[in-house]
Amino acid sequence: MKPVPSFGNMPRLRELLSTHIRWTGGVWLAWLLLLTATCAWPARADTADSTETEITLGSRYWVDPTGTATVDEVASLPTSALSTLERHQGFDLAGKALWIQPPLPSLPQEQRWYLALSASAFINTATFYQRQSDGTWREQVAGDHLPVAQWSHPDQTPVFDIDTGADPAVWLRLSNAPAPTSPRLQLLEERQLQSKRYWTFLTVGAYLGFGLLVLFLGGVHWRLYRDRAFIAYCVYVACMLGFQTAFTGIGGLFFWDQSPRWNDMAPALFMLWLTASGIWFVREVCALSRYSVRVDRVVLAWCVIGLLFPLLYFTLHNSLAFALLNLYGLLSVLLSIALCLWTWRHGQAYAGWLFLGFLPVHLGYPFPALRSAGVLPDSWATQYAVMIGSAIEIPLLLYILHRRAKDFSEHRARLRALESTDPLTGLALLPVLTLRLRDALGRARRTRHQVGVLLVELGNHADIQTEFGREAADKAMVVAAARLSEVVRDLDTVSRLDDTRFAILVEGPQQTEDIRRLAQHVVAKGLETVPMIGPLVSLKLRVVTAMPPDGVIDMANDSPIDETRLLARLARALDRSADDPRKVVQHLPLASRSDRPSDGFSAPPAAG
Repeated sequence: MKPVPSFGNMPRLRELLSTHIRWTGGVWLAWLLLLTATCAWPARADTADSTETEITLGSRYWVDPTGTATVDEVASLPTSALSTLERHQGFDLAGKALWIQPPLPSLPQEQRWYLALSASAFINTATFYQRQSDGTWREQVAGDHLPVAQWSHPDQTPVFDIDTGADPAVWLRLSNAPAPTSPRLQLLEERQLQSKRYWTFLTVGAYLGFGLLVLFLGGVHWRLYRDRAFIAYCVYVACMLGFQTAFTGIGGLFFWDQSPRWNDMAPALFMLWLTASGIWFVREVCALSRYSVRVDRVVLAWCVIGLLFPLLYFTLHNSLAFALLNLYGLLSVLLSIALCLWTWRHGQAYAGWLFLGFLPVHLGYPFPALRSAGVLPDSWATQYAVMIGSAIEIPLLLYILHRRAKDFSEHRARLRALESTDPLTGLALLPVLTLRLRDALGRARRTRHQVGVLLVELGNHADIQTEFGREAADKAMVVAAARLSEVVRDLDTVSRLDDTRFAILVEGPQQTEDIRRLAQHVVAKGLETVPMIGPLVSLKLRVVTAMPPDGVIDMANDSPIDETRLLARLARALDRSADDPRKVVQHLPLASRSDRPSDGFSAPPAAG
């Protein structure tokens, strides 16, 4: 039997989108590999130059317990009061200040040199002091508590220039709360600093551009499938982009360089919203309400907590609030894993794929989490691990959602098809036929070609019912429908009109010989025996054909098309030939205007 396609262009758009994603999968993979290599390049460069440029280890430091000491007071401290950084470590500076004296080597004066806080985009205040020849201190400032536009050297992370002609004894004062601080100092000449900037801008810019593209595709998918999971996905991707923009310092440099308050709040805010939206996304994809209403409500409440928790965090802004923030992130990761695996065990196939889709970010999450807890120092991995993981995760999640929505859409399409098909034979109902016939007649009038319309009657339906019963008669109708569907093309329409009659629309352009041959084929197909009813039982089919446009419809451009009149004329011809066994196939000739029925004719009733 012929499937009944949906009307409109939405299925076609879904098909095109599916083809697009399938063919661009390889391109995405290649792009991700390039992005990963691009992200890894600065790490390799830093590693290669670490023996020459990193001066963290060996620096002397002192922690000011009150945070009020001046640079003159610190410079006058005895050597015994200072400690040496022998390893990368974190400092909890709540209410305190960290003073670092890096060991500057002899620097050539023909080049410009800079001291950079590598991978430290979220330091509250960073002040660099260098004694001048007149004994005064030259001061340079940076940090989240100051607009980036007012930094001495606006950049992604705090950067300070070094006067090679002045005293090499310099001091760096750092303060940060409530997160621990893990200083990582690099000594760079101007060319190295520019190269580092370019690679950072290329990496983060490529990531943001790719994220915006995926965000657009997610919106297109929501428009096509009307699935709330795509809304949750778009919110999750938007929060991920906001988090990476703030976490890497690009946001403070380019987007909110005049807002120190937002520059300080953005990483924690987007982290909480990212986590909450991720759990909401898992809830929508896994359809938790199908398995447990109580679990679904608990998860929804967990998402609301993440949405509102920034109010509490920025009100308290202490070590307890920071610990709760990290705990919320850790528990959210464990919760998402548990929900995916739990629903997967309960039969939600896409929950297992969702777990694998989140895996790249779950593997990269420990690096910034341990850095926030003070276990790991600032490094390239703590800053870029989640970015690389999300660059792999985001398109994977979109593809998983696409496959899920496509399967659900096909299921809904099959349900909608049941509303437009005959329950006995699976053929199109009469309203579908009349609609397509009207369109075909309109095209025929515009292009001046002919279409074929056939009315087929199962002549021995009553005999089969009398001899074998109603069930056998219904089987005969099903067999007749299947055989009619076999002799026509996919684009043609076969419809059941009542208990004994079918209509066939053969899309044009058609020739008279083609329609005559098709009618004979229909009759011959019916003569094949039907073993499921009886070894000697066959179907006696009678056919009436017409080739509109003909005299039945007025083909003037200003006259309306009446497809019901054509069907009524074919039905009348079948009724007149019912008692004549010789008229198995009739071809209605072109009718003159005098032969046209003027009133009283309507289409046959639809099958009950």
